[in-house]
Amino acid sequence: MVAFGLLSSGAVRAADPEIDHLLQSPVGKDWVTNGGNLTNHRYSTLKQIDTTNVKQLKGAWITRLKGSGFGGKYSAEATPLVKDGIMYMVTGNDDVFALNAKTGEILWERWSGIDQKISTVCCGWLNRGLAMGEGMLFLGQLDANVVALDIKTGKEVWKTPIEDWHNGYGVTSAPLYYDGIVYSGNTGGEFGVRSRLTALDGKTGKILWRWHTLPGPGEVGSDTWPAGTDHAMRGGASIWNTPALDPQLGLIYFATGNCGPDYDGSMREGDNLFCASIVALNAKTGQYAWHFQEVHHDIWDYDAASPVVLFDPVINGQPRKALAEAGRTGWVYILDRTNGKPLIGIEERPVPQEPRQKTAKTQPYPIGDATVPQCAQQMEGYRKAGCIFETFWDEPVLIQPSGQGGTNWSPMPYDPDTGYLYVPGTIRTSVFSRVPSQYTTGQRYTNGTQAPPIGSPLSGTFTAIDSATNKIAWQHKMPYRMGGGGGSTVTAGGLLLRGEPDGNFLAVDAKTGEMLWKFQTGFGADAPPMVYEVDGDEYIALTTGGNSIQGSAYGDAVWAFSLKGQVNPLWPPPPPAIAAGPGGAVADGVDKVKIGDNNVEYAYWPARTRIKAGTTVTFTNVGDIPHTATAFDKGKVGNWDTGPLDKGEAKAITFSEPGDLLLHLHTSPLDVRASHSRVGSKMAELAACAGVEAASWSADPATLARASPLSGIGGHYDRARATL
Repeated sequence: MVAFGLLSSGAVRAADPEIDHLLQSPVGKDWVTNGGNLTNHRYSTLKQIDTTNVKQLKGAWITRLKGSGFGGKYSAEATPLVKDGIMYMVTGNDDVFALNAKTGEILWERWSGIDQKISTVCCGWLNRGLAMGEGMLFLGQLDANVVALDIKTGKEVWKTPIEDWHNGYGVTSAPLYYDGIVYSGNTGGEFGVRSRLTALDGKTGKILWRWHTLPGPGEVGSDTWPAGTDHAMRGGASIWNTPALDPQLGLIYFATGNCGPDYDGSMREGDNLFCASIVALNAKTGQYAWHFQEVHHDIWDYDAASPVVLFDPVINGQPRKALAEAGRTGWVYILDRTNGKPLIGIEERPVPQEPRQKTAKTQPYPIGDATVPQCAQQMEGYRKAGCIFETFWDEPVLIQPSGQGGTNWSPMPYDPDTGYLYVPGTIRTSVFSRVPSQYTTGQRYTNGTQAPPIGSPLSGTFTAIDSATNKIAWQHKMPYRMGGGGGSTVTAGGLLLRGEPDGNFLAVDAKTGEMLWKFQTGFGADAPPMVYEVDGDEYIALTTGGNSIQGSAYGDAVWAFSLKGQVNPLWPPPPPAIAAGPGGAVADGVDKVKIGDNNVEYAYWPARTRIKAGTTVTFTNVGDIPHTATAFDKGKVGNWDTGPLDKGEAKAITFSEPGDLLLHLHTSPLDVRASHSRVGSKMAELAACAGVEAASWSADPATLARASPLSGIGGHYDRARATL
């Protein structure tokens, strides 16, 4: 069934006609919503800065946001908004700032005061942006509140809890405002939630309707879950992205995340709608219109996390109403947005089977080019390596793309001048393994792990995809991961603008891919840029503060650039890792390790240490949320863990025999038994459901053991190792 209905008809006056007009128009001097306008094009019609003069670009100003969102637990992913010469910015701590868009002067600031003990954050503390309308700014918060602020003062107008963070929910996506309604998704796919799109009255914050991404009994899609069970009620399918909206069709569109538990499909036989799907609803009522599922019965964490994009191409000589979404699978899915049918062929093909995982018989394969490699290479120590949709159970299997591969949250712009979609991608192989556990409200519920093998490469791509064919027009091979950052924006000046995790901000010829200009910002430049105009001058702006997925240098800066700029580049920050593994100096003889120190929740301090075999090491949680370290052996459950450690608690572990250990942190204990620990002759892993840092320990037959951290995110680990 497809339901249509025009919005904002002449009979009813819009709540904010000026903003609604800007949202439906090509982006000009103002940038009033996360994706530029309702289409999520991220395309600016400004062209004062173009391919002929972009080399003259310099910093117009840089403003530090008083330490807000500064630190290892935060990611800077927001797109600033600009209206009438004032810029509005939100940080990873949900703090909001208003700045003079011409000078960078801070005009007002609103500090969230958010509870620093929130333990249901998946993938770093972050906020992807704001919406505006009716004289207010709207934002979602990590504590699952949607908040409205007075746009002139930053004072709170209303606050509506759309859920309770203690139950696993939060909000990281930028909301969408249109025609008096604020739309917000929620996080929680790794915590066994039942996600939903929530529509709120812009004036009052009253909840108008909810549409659950996981169907109840008798609802559309309920037949794709086991009958007589409640597994769909904790099946995830979070909405990580800002929706797009077509007022002529009356439809709102969004994409959904992984199924839960992430790596265990044994109890949820069926396709599991609406996980890993693109969904269209009636924007006024929330009535279901259509869906397209990118991954059936997801067991790989293949979220559809990037925002959908609406555009009107000519395909096979015919003008069409299209929608596209870049998935973690490495494919771009191009659909007819009137009905959800593929505009460029998508074939259902047979895939490998694992009966215990209740795997789907077939999966959708878009016709066209993938933006990243889709097969893992065999590596020493692992029995099996496979391609996309390879299966696994309790024996670890190498698979590519990993759940952190392809395109993650990063937006994909569309350029109507070239007809290209611009796709950031991550190349990362992970070892997948199922680890069963029991569901507990508000605790991590993934039932497994994926982690890049030690020493394996971490790299990326940036690809221009021809929207008429879904084939590569040009591609940049990148030394760093790009899919968890690297969002970009395009302009009528022929420019593609993008930041990189090494701190560089680039202008590229949108048609050819030729790099035209590069500027070092001094911090991880992973957030999407935007374009605006003040007093006849064009500016380009982005926030630079690092990203926990990318492993880039953190900060608290907003940069603006113009042809009249006088601010020079900064020194480059430390580059992100290009291989999974530990780094930094080794601290000899240290037997006391802090977890969560220095405002980096998922980290060991010292990061690497070398001890004598037989030493007892005390782990103390100095972070704000509970942590557990659990032993694994190349993806298999090992023989001990520390048990959950609340803030201030400690656990002593004796490493009595030589060998290698890899430690991971997590925020909820796995279903394993603690026992006497020892450093075995082969590597054991301490893995975590939600750890962003880990350490490896080893000892040679004589005397030594070492620990080193690793960087990962949301249960997907960047592995580390030491050799001793």
